[in-house]
Amino acid sequence: MKWIGKLDKRFEGNTIWQFVKFNLTGMLIAGVQLILANVLPFVFDGFTEKLPEALRGVFDAKALFDSPSKYVVDGVVTWGYVLPFFLSNLIANIFGYFLNMRSVFKGKGRKWSLPAYCLILFSLILFTTWLQGVVVSALMKTDLKAFARTVAMYAAGFVQLIVLFPLEKYILFK
Repeated sequence: MKWIGKLDKRFEGNTIWQFVKFNLTGMLIAGVQLILANVLPFVFDGFTEKLPEALRGVFDAKALFDSPSKYVVDGVVTWGYVLPFFLSNLIANIFGYFLNMRSVFKGKGRKWSLPAYCLILFSLILFTTWLQGVVVSALMKTDLKAFARTVAMYAAGFVQLIVLFPLEKYILFK
């Protein structure tokens, strides 16, 4: 890994190099998220508590499932379906915040950086959790169902990439 250090010194502050490093660290973050996205359902599948009213429009059982599902109780999606997506995103991205701050942007962040990041991340994760649910639901009806959670995680990761790179580079760690 000495070659990365040499490139760091040569291209310090270069946006293209930072984007490359951001994507390299993103692979590690994606690995953490991928493991969590596939392990957490074993933990949360038994959660049959219905989502609160505020989230029911976002996670509509009729839109996500076209047949009976263990994740739907009385026509309402349960926390057992949403939590694995949400927590895998949250944990991996908080890990990514510190990894990118130290290794990609070499910043310290400001006092408001982490709270602002968490607020934006919460909104982003809510959207990408919904997106993952839609992707999984669509792929479960195909021959690709074994890869549904993995493809969904990568779709969410792409959306997060286009939001988080500029946020971290130009605002949080400037």
